[in-house]
Amino acid sequence: MIHDALIVGGGPAGAAAATMLARGGWRVAVVEKSEFPRRKVCGEFISATSITLLRQLGIDDAFAERAGPPIRRVALFAGSRALIAPLPRASDDWGRALGREHLDTLLLEAAASAGAELWQPWRVTDLRRAGEGFACTLTGEMSGRTASKELTARTVIAANGSWERGPSPLPHERDHRPSDLLAFKAHFRGSELPQDLMPLLVFPGGYGGMVHTDGGRMSLSCCIRRDALQACRNTSAHTHAADALLEHIERSCLGARHALAHATLDDADPKGPWLSAGPIQPGIRSGYADGIFRIGNLAGEAHPIVAEGISMALQSAWLLCRHLIAAAGERAAPDIARAYEADWRASFAMRIRAAAIFAHVAVRPNAVALLLPLFAQFPRMLTFGALLAGKSKQVVT
Repeated sequence: MIHDALIVGGGPAGAAAATMLARGGWRVAVVEKSEFPRRKVCGEFISATSITLLRQLGIDDAFAERAGPPIRRVALFAGSRALIAPLPRASDDWGRALGREHLDTLLLEAAASAGAELWQPWRVTDLRRAGEGFACTLTGEMSGRTASKELTARTVIAANGSWERGPSPLPHERDHRPSDLLAFKAHFRGSELPQDLMPLLVFPGGYGGMVHTDGGRMSLSCCIRRDALQACRNTSAHTHAADALLEHIERSCLGARHALAHATLDDADPKGPWLSAGPIQPGIRSGYADGIFRIGNLAGEAHPIVAEGISMALQSAWLLCRHLIAAAGERAAPDIARAYEADWRASFAMRIRAAAIFAHVAVRPNAVALLLPLFAQFPRMLTFGALLAGKSKQVVT
């Protein structure tokens, strides 16, 4: 089967790219190893700057119907402090949150409706050069048996995330480091967090965020240093790492404790309420390697402290696809890659560097203690921080 593009990964970046290319007249195949719906460790927030793209993809109405309330304010919960400021206004839209089990399904359905061919749940088991393109071997289940298929594509786009072994994987650090940041996520019901507020939680050794998402749930996602997590476990009666972490957050952060005072974990999933992943790998990477384009976290990712992961994934797909479609086969892939990488850095480098600074400070209690009085005197510094994080930067036009 011959395709113009083979996209590995059906998450937000891969599904968005598939929709855009298919609507541009490309023959597209998407390979996704997981069945949907699926849960993911993710803050779930989509900035207002990505609503324009959701509209272009044709899922803005479905997103608005299912997502949580509009988020108009940002906060800092640290120690006994709860500082609140307005979010910078990017457009007539406001950012909102939607669980990945719903968002990913909506986006992949949009790709299928646009004409993309879906291979799910299938895996890429071999990818090799073939003439001017690539030959790809897929492995999956058909009628209860393991089967394989061969696809040929002129262009390959890796959108399989920074922690999946795909056609363009990142090198993984195998040795554990005390400074590794491990990520956790759970949903709660009955939270007393104001509907329009998205606080940043700062606690010794880590940071996190809260936001109201779909179905009356509140999402709590956080990162903590490996050594800090071990210290939590050593002093807690809880045997589960996530429970010890939650106890640590509530003990260290009065705002989080108040928000969760009467909340209960949403344990509807048989696999349990908590998800974990990591260590995370923020940073700027190459958007093109070994003839394969990279989008989403493979191209680069910011520390989750700025809540821009989904938006950057969607927007990176848009940046690449507009160059691929405009080229119409008349430009070589390396030339397209150079233009794409230049646009990517212009769009995201600032927020990635700002996020790294914010995260470096947030996990250090002494630094937080020094800065808190300044933030208390000038709460609008939170609004400025949101600007640096890209909350009002329009990438998609």
